[in-house]
Amino acid sequence: MAVLLAGKTDSYAQFITVLAVFVLVLAVTAAVTKWIAGYQKQQCANMNIEVIEMTRITNNKYIQIVRVGETYLAIAVCKDTVTLLGEIPEEQLNRGDSGQGFHFRELLDKAIKRNETESVKAEDNQSDDRE
Repeated sequence: MAVLLAGKTDSYAQFITVLAVFVLVLAVTAAVTKWIAGYQKQQCANMNIEVIEMTRITNNKYIQIVRVGETYLAIAVCKDTVTLLGEIPEEQLNRGDSGQGFHFRELLDKAIKRNETESVKAEDNQSDDRE
């Protein structure tokens, strides 16, 4: 009987150790990712070139709107070439929120709120069925 208890204790200890190592690796990965993002952001902070928007035409062909200084240009980017399509006046650009400005926290909060709403509706339906 003592051998069985010792085996269970060893299994629990091994599980807790693996779980702790996993959490540690996740924490280190998150910290390094955040540091690299900050470093890259500093590298591009004072640049005069910015990709405003991009859409894919085919697997290796894209149309991009880029800002070069204060000029907005439409370019076609292919596998081996970049072609200037034309200049776009700034007032013609639609700079509305396209959903790309969301932070992960905002999306997570929306998902949790939606999940809570769905679970409340399910509970209401179950209580209606019982009555």
